[in-house]
Amino acid sequence: MVNFTVDQIRGIMDKKANIRNMSVIAHVDHGKSTLTDSLVCKAGIIASARAGETRFTDTRKDEQERCITIKSTAISLFYELSENDLAFIKHSKDGSGFLINLIDSPGHVDFSSEVTAALRVTDGALVVVDCVSGVCVQTETVLRQAIAERIRPVLMMNKMDRALLELQLEPEGLYQTFQRIVENVNVIISTYGEGECGPMGNIMIDPILGTVGFGSGLHGWAFTLKQFAEMYVAKFAKAEGKQSPAERAKKVEDMMKKLWGDRYFDPANGKFSKTATNDKGKKLPRTFCQLILDPIFKVFDAIMNFKKEETAKLIEKLEIKLDSEDKDKEGKQLLKAVMRRWLPAGDALLQMITIHLPSPVTAQKYRCELLYEGPPDDEAAMGIKSCDPKAPLMMYISKMVPTTDKGRFYAFGRVFSGCVSTGLKVRIMGPNFSPGKKEDLYLKPIQRTILMMGRYVEPIEDVPCGNIVGLVGVDQFLVKTGTITTFEHAHNMRVMKFSVSPVVRVAVEAKNPADLPKLVEGLKRLAKSDPMVQCIIEESGEHIIAGAGELHLEICLKDLEEDHACIPIKKSDPVVSYRETELKTRARYLAEKYEWDVTEARKIWCFGPDGTGPNILTDVTKGVQYLNEIKDSVVAGFQWATKEGVLCEENLRGVRFDVHDVTLHADAIHRGGGQIIPTARRVLYACALTAQPRLMEPIYLVEIQCPEQVVGGIYGVLNRKRGHVFEESQVAGTPMFIVKAYLPVNESFGFTADLRSNTGGQAFPQCVFDHWQILPGDPFDNTTRPFQVVAETRKRKGLKEGISALDNFLDKLVTNGGKTTLTKRLLASLPNCCVVHQDDFFKLPEHIEVGEDGFKQWDVITSIDMEAMVNTVTAWIENPAKFARSHGVTVCRLNEEHGENDIQILILEGFLLYNHKPLADMCAQRFYLTIPYEECKHRRSGRDYPIPDPPGLFDGHVWPMYLKHRCEMEESGVSVVSIDGLLSKDDIFNQVYTNIWNKILNFS
Repeated sequence: MVNFTVDQIRGIMDKKANIRNMSVIAHVDHGKSTLTDSLVCKAGIIASARAGETRFTDTRKDEQERCITIKSTAISLFYELSENDLAFIKHSKDGSGFLINLIDSPGHVDFSSEVTAALRVTDGALVVVDCVSGVCVQTETVLRQAIAERIRPVLMMNKMDRALLELQLEPEGLYQTFQRIVENVNVIISTYGEGECGPMGNIMIDPILGTVGFGSGLHGWAFTLKQFAEMYVAKFAKAEGKQSPAERAKKVEDMMKKLWGDRYFDPANGKFSKTATNDKGKKLPRTFCQLILDPIFKVFDAIMNFKKEETAKLIEKLEIKLDSEDKDKEGKQLLKAVMRRWLPAGDALLQMITIHLPSPVTAQKYRCELLYEGPPDDEAAMGIKSCDPKAPLMMYISKMVPTTDKGRFYAFGRVFSGCVSTGLKVRIMGPNFSPGKKEDLYLKPIQRTILMMGRYVEPIEDVPCGNIVGLVGVDQFLVKTGTITTFEHAHNMRVMKFSVSPVVRVAVEAKNPADLPKLVEGLKRLAKSDPMVQCIIEESGEHIIAGAGELHLEICLKDLEEDHACIPIKKSDPVVSYRETELKTRARYLAEKYEWDVTEARKIWCFGPDGTGPNILTDVTKGVQYLNEIKDSVVAGFQWATKEGVLCEENLRGVRFDVHDVTLHADAIHRGGGQIIPTARRVLYACALTAQPRLMEPIYLVEIQCPEQVVGGIYGVLNRKRGHVFEESQVAGTPMFIVKAYLPVNESFGFTADLRSNTGGQAFPQCVFDHWQILPGDPFDNTTRPFQVVAETRKRKGLKEGISALDNFLDKLVTNGGKTTLTKRLLASLPNCCVVHQDDFFKLPEHIEVGEDGFKQWDVITSIDMEAMVNTVTAWIENPAKFARSHGVTVCRLNEEHGENDIQILILEGFLLYNHKPLADMCAQRFYLTIPYEECKHRRSGRDYPIPDPPGLFDGHVWPMYLKHRCEMEESGVSVVSIDGLLSKDDIFNQVYTNIWNKILNFS
């Protein structure tokens, strides 16, 4: 029966010093969910008989079937400490009742993003380690994440029953195993932590301090040194009379120091010693083995060997009271019942959590600077630091939890300051929000506040700071995460950094094309439901789902088909993301590995892609005019080029571009983004092509646990999969070996099944993304693997077959019709001549219409801001000389009589000049270059457009639109001089030049 109510929990929410927000983190299969059952059982939510088997926090059907946790699950527990136990809490406290907001998180590396989301909203972590397997790769990953978020850890060494029953370790051997695990965990903490002088102080775990637990989650028993110290202190206390809780706590703490490490016990005189032998040279047993492990070993031995008399004596001596039902049990069932009564796991763990993990009041003081992006002294920051319920509301939403109502989500998060309540009007700020702007900002009321209780939710009126809560009605304004506040000048809470990358991709489509809208809506819901999954629409129109690994994708696809889209889907084989890099090393490897020249470091323009990527653009020019005018455009071109590399439009990695020199047009209108961005991209692409471009592939670090006899089978599988072993070691005290290897992600599909079939199911791999590595081979050589990968990737993305040749990126003078070529020659040959390019008036990409074929319509008049172009021409008409001077043209006099009102010429260059009557009417002379279909298609295919033509675009769209616009022009009655575009460049120029001079002479 549940031993608390929602009203009780709401009452204790106001006692911030008595709240503990904590996560349970560990490697996969180390027993987090099973152990969590003991805590849930202590709160009366599940029956004690079923604790360890229910896995209450595994709420999904597939979690129960697979026996792994997929989604992190929150539950609130009420626990009351005795007066004696309260004396162990060093920080402030408010009464004896404690609220523990617990989040059980996944251990599989593919679901690491769920761990990140759990850690963001908690202050402490229970790190669970299987004492047989020891500290594994994912233990280190999650612990490193916890330390980065300033989460204080405590340790629980689980599966002690296996160490005793399966490995049958001796007490000293088991102690050494425990000691090694404690040391390994502390090595990770000291490596990634901030040291004793850091904001959290000393966070090393130590059994003597009570921050280490031992036990068995499956059997429901556990202890810390505190439990045994209390037993022995109680024995001695009988002779000493009554003690106050503080005095008792001091004696228990002194006793705990004697129960671990190189401390020994002499049974002959009942004294403790720091030496391993007594006065007579007799070897003394270690206190941990003698006073703690020995009684446990005796209970195990008596029960498992069916020594009924000895069992009865031990039960009586340990003062264990069994039910009549339990007395009839035998073997493992009796062992479980006895150990649960003697050392209940719920009490030991909940005491460790309440005594040693921090309250929000303590934790938020040192976590605030990591959590809040704004100034450290603004109203929001001060509220977070002091965990003040009267301060403005500051809440972080770390994930979305699907509701029973299809398509809707609870926004799950933590209140860091203020109070959130039903009906409260708040500012909902997405991760792209910037203070002072309205982008990614919504002002809406909270519909409902709820308490998350595992697979159930409970309504609650309001929730003050320091607590975890779910919100209803916020999901439609946030994609995955965000900040909720009532403070108008609040900045965002920092976005979370994930320890894994979505490097495995799969393309999906609806089996029935009519279900496409449902698929699109389903993908949006899937993106909401998982903190890390990415749902992307490629240029080719393909729908891509990117995840951390094969299992992650499998779960995402199942959720998409069964829960989010609810339609049958087709999926492609999984593919991996690649990166592009260069082999040539410049500048003495950044001045002998990273020790750059300081002056050069100051010249870094930006990192890319997305402003934070692993590529650099550096300005090393000297005395270039107008450089600052084009800086933003060059940076935009750099971001574009690094996001979509030259080989197959994958991100660039580890490339530095230096800008050495720039020649710029004197006319400012020719230095706009329309000209510079595509030009910069072309230049960077050409640079990349000349520096020996190569592909990089993602590499997993694989940790495999197995018995010695199957190690040979592991090598065989890894060799077939292009993997290689770099470390092999035996787990001390066990017959198990740990093999560590590197495996290309592209070869990991089916790796687990292959490995198990070759090792009789005795090898257990865990893959975690480790690094990027160059794929051996030249992508230009058609006999190599990189060439094949580039070809497949280009085909999948709908790109032109084959990598673009270097001469495609030269600034060509031959274009579709020859307009630009002709304009340049006229500009150089005619006096007082300016030019206005129609290309400079294209609208922003997001404002370009998308046609029925799914492609953006760049070849129609609505893609151009014709009104702005007319205004520009009008400015020239009103004062040609002023316009010319402002564009860097030196006005010269052809006729002294006219002065500055001498001949002035404006050339308009474009492809739709005469389809807009106000513009066409402004022209004194109109020329129209015509070229036939075959020549136009040939010239267009040879050009490198900023946005490449998808296959079939020319025949299906470009040419029909050209004919349509030409027909409209002819029907409008605009008179033009048609010129054959197949003539030589000189003939075309001479014809137009002569025509213009005739006009000028007539004008004169």
